[in-house]
Amino acid sequence: MTKFTKFAGALLASSLLASAAFAQNPTFFRIGTGGAGGTYFPIGGTIANGISSPPGSRACDQGGQCGVPGLIAIAQSTTASVFNNAAVQNGELEAGLAAADVTRSMYLGEGKFEGKPHPKLRLVANLFPEDLHVVMPKGSSIDDLGDLMEKRVGIAQAGSGTQVAVLQMLDAWGVNRDKMSEAELNNSQSAERLADGQLDAYFYAAGWPVAAMVQLASTKGMELHSFEQDDLKKINEIIPAYIPSKIPAGVYEGIDYDVHTPAVSAMLVVSSDLSEELVYGITKAMWNDNTRKLLDNGHAKGKQITADTALDGVAALGVPLHPGAEKFYKEVGLLN
Repeated sequence: MTKFTKFAGALLASSLLASAAFAQNPTFFRIGTGGAGGTYFPIGGTIANGISSPPGSRACDQGGQCGVPGLIAIAQSTTASVFNNAAVQNGELEAGLAAADVTRSMYLGEGKFEGKPHPKLRLVANLFPEDLHVVMPKGSSIDDLGDLMEKRVGIAQAGSGTQVAVLQMLDAWGVNRDKMSEAELNNSQSAERLADGQLDAYFYAAGWPVAAMVQLASTKGMELHSFEQDDLKKINEIIPAYIPSKIPAGVYEGIDYDVHTPAVSAMLVVSSDLSEELVYGITKAMWNDNTRKLLDNGHAKGKQITADTALDGVAALGVPLHPGAEKFYKEVGLLN
């Protein structure tokens, strides 16, 4: 046996051993999302698909997955922002999708989270705007949020960023839990209750189009409240992370008017406990050509998730980027 043969054999053996060990020890990466009828869940699933590359899968250049080698990312349905951030802080999730305002409040330990900071929260990217939908039965309308006094109102599920923000908004118009019949429900449950005549209105912040609302609009029909500009300004003063936005006419069947509404950015959040190398790989995989195709061909909001907007609003939010994400953005010239 020649020296070259021995060397090649040793390389092959070590490669096989390494592959076997790697296959036995995949890296699992849990991403907290939201309810199945919202936007977080399908978007989280697309991101999970894009960043995954399970042990033994074909290489990217051979038609396989183009994610982080050995990584198995899984999108988990949750009650959204508050739950996701708390689970990331506590090590129950590696990552989560969460609204910008809730993430800031929880990181700093302010507002509803006064004295309860979540110092392990780190950002990977700004994803897309979440437009506040104020949904009402077909033919219904309100002048402003004060008209919801004494009404049956869906305020989103406990543990969601929507509920935290909505209660602040309603309070500014003199409406609180004691002055309405509130229901803590997810988006699908709220749409069903509205269709059955059990709710007068419900709130849900999500990237349009929202699946449960698409179904509601095409069956029972619905209306969306369009805010006056002064009301949008008032909301922005109360919750600076909520900025004026628009749901264009035609997004939902029967809604043939532009809906002016506040919106908050959805963020991808991870734990500071994750290694720089892992988060660098995840960030790089999020913005490769393969993930771009997945985002463009999945949920409609996927097209708005781009590397060029990944850092929008991040510096002003007061929550640090993860060093792994920071390294990638500096490498590609998106960050100085």
